Formats: sequence, C-alpha cells, structure tokens
Amino acid sequence: MSIRFTTKARRGMVALTVAAGLAVGVAGCGGGGDDDAKKPDTSASASQDSGSQPSAQEGQSEEPLVELRGTGGLLLQITSAQRDSGGFLTVNGILKNDGAERITVPAAVRGNETEILRNGMSLGGATLVDSQGKKRYYVLRDTEGRPLTTTGFTSLKAGESLAVFLQFPAPPASTTDVSFQLPTFTSGTIKISG
Repeated sequence: MSIRFTTKARRGMVALTVAAGLAVGVAGCGGGGDDDAKKPDTSASASQDSGSQPSAQEGQSEEPLVELRGTGGLLLQITSAQRDSGGFLTVNGILKNDGAERITVPAAVRGNETEILRNGMSLGGATLVDSQGKKRYYVLRDTEGRPLTTTGFTSLKAGESLAVFLQFPAPPASTTDVSFQLPTFTSGTIKISG
C-alpha cells in the first residue's frame, strides 16, 4: 500500500465519522414540527382562565408581614418569608421612599464585610435572628462573594418603591418566627412559611 492511498483512506474515514456525528446531532435536535401543532396549549390557557392572583412568594401579599422604618422616610415592607426544599429561606419585600424628596439609601444597609463591600450596593447587611435556637443568619453569598439579595440601587425618588429579595440559610423546621434586622431600620418579627 502506498502512503497516498493510506492518507486518502484516513481522510475518508474522518469525513465519514464527522458526517455521521453531524447527522446524529441534527436528528437529535430536530423538532418534528407537526407534533407540536397537534398538542393543545393547556398551560397558558389554564392560568388565563382561572384568574389566579400572584402568590405571596412572588412578593405580592395583601398585608405585609412587618413594616420596618428606616432613616429619611425609607420603609421596608416584608411581604413573605418562604422556606424552600434546598435549605434556603427567601425573604421578599418592598423598599419604599415615603418621604417628600429623593433619598440616597444609606450605605450601612450593605453591611461592613469586605467581601460584600467589593460588590456594590445591596441589602447584604441584613440578618435573621432565631432567638429560640440562639443563632444569627447572614445573607448568603454566591461562589464569587456576591450577596444573594437585590443589588445595584442607590437612591429612590419620592414615592418610588423597589421590589427586593434576600436569601438566607433556612433555620430548622421547628423555627417559625425570626427577627429581621437591617442596619438603619427598626427590627421586626416575621413568620416563616413553607
């Protein structure tokens, strides 16, 4: 066998392998358009027909669990504190400017930890206190040190509100009430659901 014949044979095998791989990939990604047309779209119509309202977990509660007053007319309404199966507690709320003028949110609300300060404005200084279990829970951070809370805000105009969230490690299932604390705001007790 000559080298030229061996090289041509190898190129042919590589081309055949690549072509087969592409064919399998395209077949796996194909949608089979006719199948989608035959399926009724029940999920979208069911939610539209039922007229259901947003849940408290989405930050839409009729009555806040607690209202915390801050400096300069700031008001934080906690609307839900939902425990999830992953071991987290998500607190949802609304930060409002109840004052008559634009207000800069105090930098103290982000806390004083170096890791949080590097990531800009947030509610990273918030804590939950479980007086029954005698523990304090801090806002969780991601793998790069960013707090798992609403970030990137600096000020609020008069009457403006901002939906906020904060994630904490979940206290034990036996703990149903915790004290929510945020620097420059009054503290208050919230009830955990879930």
